[in-house]
Amino acid sequence: MRQLMIISLLFIHFSSLCAELPDAACPDWPVTHLEKETLKLTVQLAQWDTAYHQSGISPIEDSVYDNLRQKQSFWLQCAGQALPAPVIPRADDAISVHPVSHTGLNKMRDKQAVADWMQGRKNLWVQPKIDGVAVSLVYRYGQLAALLSRGDGKKGQSWTAKAALIPAIPLRIADISPELVLQGELYLKMTGHQQNADGGVNARSKVAGAMMRTAASDILNQLGIFIWSWPDGPVGMASRLEKLSQFGFPAVSQYTLPVSTVDDVAKWRDIWFLQRLPFATDGVVIRQEEEPAGKYWKNKPASWAVAWKYPPPRQLTEVAGITTTIGRSGKVTVILNLKSLRVDDKWVNKVSVGSVSRFRKWDVLPGDQVAITLAGQGIPRLDEVVWRVSERKVLQLPDPQRYNAFSCFLPEPGCTQQFLSRLIWLSGPEALDMAGFGGATWQKLLDAIPADSLVSWINITEKEMAAVPGIGAKQAQKLVAQISLAREKDFHHWLSAMGFPSSALKFAENQHTWDQLKALTSPEWEASAGIGKTRADQIFEFTHHPQVRAIAGALRQAHLPAFQ
Repeated sequence: MRQLMIISLLFIHFSSLCAELPDAACPDWPVTHLEKETLKLTVQLAQWDTAYHQSGISPIEDSVYDNLRQKQSFWLQCAGQALPAPVIPRADDAISVHPVSHTGLNKMRDKQAVADWMQGRKNLWVQPKIDGVAVSLVYRYGQLAALLSRGDGKKGQSWTAKAALIPAIPLRIADISPELVLQGELYLKMTGHQQNADGGVNARSKVAGAMMRTAASDILNQLGIFIWSWPDGPVGMASRLEKLSQFGFPAVSQYTLPVSTVDDVAKWRDIWFLQRLPFATDGVVIRQEEEPAGKYWKNKPASWAVAWKYPPPRQLTEVAGITTTIGRSGKVTVILNLKSLRVDDKWVNKVSVGSVSRFRKWDVLPGDQVAITLAGQGIPRLDEVVWRVSERKVLQLPDPQRYNAFSCFLPEPGCTQQFLSRLIWLSGPEALDMAGFGGATWQKLLDAIPADSLVSWINITEKEMAAVPGIGAKQAQKLVAQISLAREKDFHHWLSAMGFPSSALKFAENQHTWDQLKALTSPEWEASAGIGKTRADQIFEFTHHPQVRAIAGALRQAHLPAFQ
């Protein structure tokens, strides 16, 4: 969270971070490396804090800052060091004690957690969890006496002088109590904001920046106020809402609704996530009508209210390592192995960044902090590298120029991945469709029975299969049965299994025999199959490739009907 003294604005809590990560382990770095990286991050955070507290400028988005501040705290803990002194805010911001402490909110992980919390409670209400800056309004005999930032929950900065510049805050209310305290959220007014499409748009930082600048900002005129608590107010929520509307706070009545089941809460959570609203939100708050007296409120999570946040559009995590895969066509793909994170309802531990050249452009290495989003169909996507470790070592990756559609028909050195990819394709649904022959099965076979060809397995016996570690007698019987079925597949399926270019596969199967295919020249392919010269040359190269011809010969020698 933003590490501020009690005399500064403190509106982020570690407990509000959306990422739910499993137990983290300290970085596997030498002590000097850990200290170097921690110092670099600490210096950067201090620079951002200075810009934020002295100029009201937030150079990075809130979620990124929150994550990096959490990372700093964790690294310091790993190094056995204390947190550095926070940035001290401007001296012209007076400090005041809150008449009633600000409580926090426990965050519910999912719908079931909300249901468990609701169990046995009555008179419950739901509100949007507005993404803004928490404040206290203090009225004395109907006159606004103080506008205080949340601070540390006990004390906050006095923003009273700016209240007159915020039309949404009534300077007088129809109440003559010696002291009346309201707690709420200053928010940036918007028109038709859709949380699911627009996200948070850094609304919180814009509000805080406007409040913390020495000079008046035009943004003050665009602020609204949502009162979510009235300590020691009317007992009944309906009476409370009516009074607040009369005081000049109408938004709270419109967006505070009774709920009796978790489905009610989920309904409004979905509606407010998709609906056009006048403010940014990051979830919903469920609260009891009954609350303890204000004198009992503490600056810690309340027992009478909880939050159920929205899944963030993106999550931040650390790159744990980098691996590559090589497909059957020779395409080299770089994979980032991540420290597991939960994005929406999915646990993600890896993400593809594409080719080696794209990986180089990303300039991402183990230890870097990255933002991950879910693209179409829930596929993880690298969105941004938000923080880079200082030590940038060049990784040795496979040379993309070495691999192509005609490489690694044999399990030669450096060909392990592409050869395995060829086997997985061969047994897949677009080729021989061999049930049970996935990557794990092929790897077991390769480990136990070294292959000297893409089709070495064609004559394997049930006894040999059962002797492979990890494959029992029953599975061996099924696998050998699949091999028998594969032997009887037609020419079309076997051509696809060998890797014949799909652009001319339909024409090729009409040639009936391998010898007929070999006899065709590149111009004949171009003319007969209706393809361009480049593809015709590729097909000719395929049919005359020594390893491909060796595979065809092995299949003929094995007496497969398709090659007789």
